[in-house]
Amino acid sequence: MRMKKSSIAALTVAAALTLAACGGDPADPGETGSDDGSSTPQAGAALTIAKPDGAIATESNNPWVGDSSGLKLGYINAILEPLAHVNTVDPTAETVPWLAEEFTWSDDGTQLTVTPRSGVKWSDGEDFTADDIAFTFQLFLDYPELDTAATGLTAVANDGDTVTLTFAEPMWVKQDKVLHKLIVPEHIWKDVADPATETFLEPVGTGPYVMETFSTQSVELTARTDYWGGELAVPTLYYVSYNDNTALTTALATGDADWAQAFIPNVQSAYLDKDAEHNVYWAPPGLAADVMYMNLTEKPFDNVAFRQAVNMVVDRAKHAEIAREGGVPEITSVTGLPTPVGDSYISDAYVGQNYEVDVDGARAVLEDAGYTWDGSDALVDPDGETVTFELQVPQGWNDYVTGISLIADSVAALGVTATVNTPDVDTWWNDKSIGDFDAILHWTDGGLTPYDMYKSMLSQDWLVPIGEPANNNFGRFDNAEVTQALDAFSLTNDDAERQAALDIVEKVFVEDVPVIPIGTRPSIGEYNTRNYVGWPSDEDPYADINPTVAAASLILTRLEPAS
Repeated sequence: MRMKKSSIAALTVAAALTLAACGGDPADPGETGSDDGSSTPQAGAALTIAKPDGAIATESNNPWVGDSSGLKLGYINAILEPLAHVNTVDPTAETVPWLAEEFTWSDDGTQLTVTPRSGVKWSDGEDFTADDIAFTFQLFLDYPELDTAATGLTAVANDGDTVTLTFAEPMWVKQDKVLHKLIVPEHIWKDVADPATETFLEPVGTGPYVMETFSTQSVELTARTDYWGGELAVPTLYYVSYNDNTALTTALATGDADWAQAFIPNVQSAYLDKDAEHNVYWAPPGLAADVMYMNLTEKPFDNVAFRQAVNMVVDRAKHAEIAREGGVPEITSVTGLPTPVGDSYISDAYVGQNYEVDVDGARAVLEDAGYTWDGSDALVDPDGETVTFELQVPQGWNDYVTGISLIADSVAALGVTATVNTPDVDTWWNDKSIGDFDAILHWTDGGLTPYDMYKSMLSQDWLVPIGEPANNNFGRFDNAEVTQALDAFSLTNDDAERQAALDIVEKVFVEDVPVIPIGTRPSIGEYNTRNYVGWPSDEDPYADINPTVAAASLILTRLEPAS
């Protein structure tokens, strides 16, 4: 039976995490790591999955609300499961049916017919049926704020053993967003008054694991003995939140943490060399980026000339070398698309056009727009006000903290003072959602095409007023032409028509600078093979290695004991 730890236990875990850099597993003190590569496989060893987010202040296992602990730490993906697994790191791979034993898309891509897998039970013993699938998707109709992928669902029909989902537009570019929806039990959620605020503290799922305990820094899950997918190799999962990237890196290097999606400074010496036989860093390229979102509704970023000037002085090479320590490629194309994976999508107008630091050019842009400089070379806007702004990312996210510090250094050449603020994760998450910021460093969505990347940054589908929580488009960019072009891209499978739509998007992106690309964002992950093998790799890229996404349930069922 699931039990919640007391505050005393939580404090004990917090103290253990403080000592994590010295070795010893905060989640399982009975096991210790090794930094000399001498560890031998342990039958039935626990698996520790880690994040660098500090204490998780409040428990919520809501699978759709972005700031829930279940989504932030990722453990909800071991409890609830999707209809199918789409391989987002290898678009050529076949989709793996999961809770949907069979699924069929209509010829025009607007309807999905699903047959649920037979023999599946919820963790409380109830049967999983088509009703659960229909109920889950009906929630997205009744509560559109839960449909964080903006799928455009219009109807749900349940006919015996099949469910038919109808969408307003073809789902050519959104199949993964539909098939990766986590399915919840109707018999639990039908009595929920407000699914958007439900905390789901006693989570019931079809997934391979169930929750045992929760504290503000560690969550324990145990393997189900009645899981429909068969016997599981890993009996216990610990989801641990370390104070920062440094502590997490130490835990990974010593074997106190086994699986993470985190930036590691000096990854070769700090992690890989600590156990060259077992430690793995995997970063397959993807169509996503780290970007600076700016609050476009207020000074100074409501002025396009100022955005253009800042874009011209950001040093992407320095970001790749210093903030990311050579761990990811530099972002070069002025379209923001990572290369070479995005080369085929770059508009002819921008082929070969790369970012270059141009301080003189940036100052000329500002001068032409009516900006001046005072006697101390501080930038003064056309209204006569000195230009300053604040950059905000969570404390402990070392690469992001370094990244915004570099941006602050860059804009100093324009006479701008940019201050760096590093609140705790929960504060930052709330501020960026409601638009209470000047500028933040954040990531974009990624997908099988550039659609997801651009849509997450620019689409009016995500547009909400300042003060209301946004799931994407945090800068509140409002441009109907771009939204229509993105819609046109999603409506066709014709390559020429898609590129014509992208040409419109990229032109506005380059000229209006609604978001500033800072660095590439491959799907980064770390794991070790001391006790378990079967992980995704270059040789077998069957899933995204990020433990906080839906693919986690696929990976956890593929793991086998190391021999």
